Amino acid sequence: MTTERQLARLRAAGPELLGFAVTGLCAYAVDLGLFLWLRGPGGPFDLDPLSAKSLSFVAGCTVAYAGNALGTYRRRPNGVSRLRQYGVFCAVNLAGALVQLLCLAASHYGLGLTSRTADTVSGAGVGMALATALRFWGTRTLVFRPTRPPRTGTGARTGTGTLGRAVQGRQESWTG
Repeated sequence: MTTERQLARLRAAGPELLGFAVTGLCAYAVDLGLFLWLRGPGGPFDLDPLSAKSLSFVAGCTVAYAGNALGTYRRRPNGVSRLRQYGVFCAVNLAGALVQLLCLAASHYGLGLTSRTADTVSGAGVGMALATALRFWGTRTLVFRPTRPPRTGTGARTGTGTLGRAVQGRQESWTG
């Protein structure tokens, strides 16, 4: 019974996971492509690595946010402004970037694994996997969390009272 329930939840989450993954791949391509273009020798700007990565990170975050807001989570309006959502989304992505950096630092400096292969495995392998899990959780729970319908039935009060007042058939919060 539990296994059937878990399989049903996994099947229901399939489209969300697929949309998140496709959006993430597009954002990654923009981030990497822009970084290489801005950093490349003979390129139009020939920026230093940190400036190039900062600009490409913002571009990648913007593509990821747009893909998730207009695609994966388009049916989850939560009454929050798009600007606030974008800010929280960027914060979640920064947290993911920190996870990747921490994995790289732990491997390189903590464990002494200093080869390019070890750096790639720890930063772009293990770090990316952990960061992606964090980003998925943060995106679905902090950025595009669904609004809860107003409570009805037991525990909810209508009319005037301490919880609020009914206005045209809906319950208003006591705060506003």
